[in-house]
Amino acid sequence: MKRIVITGCSRGLGLAMTRGFTELGYEVFGCSSKGGSHSDQGDSDHFQTCDVSSEAAVRRFAESVLEQGGAPDILINNAALINQNAPLWEVPTDEFSRLIDVNIKGVANMIRYFVPAMIEKGSGVIVNFSSYWGRSVASNVAPYCASKWAVEGLTGGLAQDLPAGLAAVALNPGVIDTEMLRSTFGSSASSYLPPEEWAKSAVPFIDGLDASNNGDSLTVPGQ
Repeated sequence: MKRIVITGCSRGLGLAMTRGFTELGYEVFGCSSKGGSHSDQGDSDHFQTCDVSSEAAVRRFAESVLEQGGAPDILINNAALINQNAPLWEVPTDEFSRLIDVNIKGVANMIRYFVPAMIEKGSGVIVNFSSYWGRSVASNVAPYCASKWAVEGLTGGLAQDLPAGLAAVALNPGVIDTEMLRSTFGSSASSYLPPEEWAKSAVPFIDGLDASNNGDSLTVPGQ
């Protein structure tokens, strides 16, 4: 059975992917910064509360996952925050710092504690979620744009560090009707695909990635 780790698994794209990969027969492990039950996602031992910006929390989560069966075949870094709409100079320092801690340092933390096991295994795909705003920019979301441009660069650099058999991919999921999009687009977010519909194309696409995709900057088909 293939194994996958997904961050930000309790809502939006993360929850949709969790369900989709479970249907494909994957053993799914997930974490979310939100407390509460993951009972609708299956084995509760597989889903934990974990703030990806905390190195200590990620280390504990990774140790738990690796003890339950070894390295994942796919690691998806999906957890992210977006700032409240505002020009950069009006974004509070603590809000900016928290976004950077989750969107950039959180990805690095997950890589730090899972990729060595994937290297030892000799295979695996790391999928770091980027954005249209990781390849373009817009007003009022400068911190988010900066973080996703960083994800693109981090992924490209990681790809050059990896040995044969592994891949690091920056993936733009597209524009989906999520809580994050609503915070920026307001009611117009409802005109976009809901996560469950998006996952019908996204999950098989991610499942098909392999070592030949190392260093690619991709977009979910149809987005």
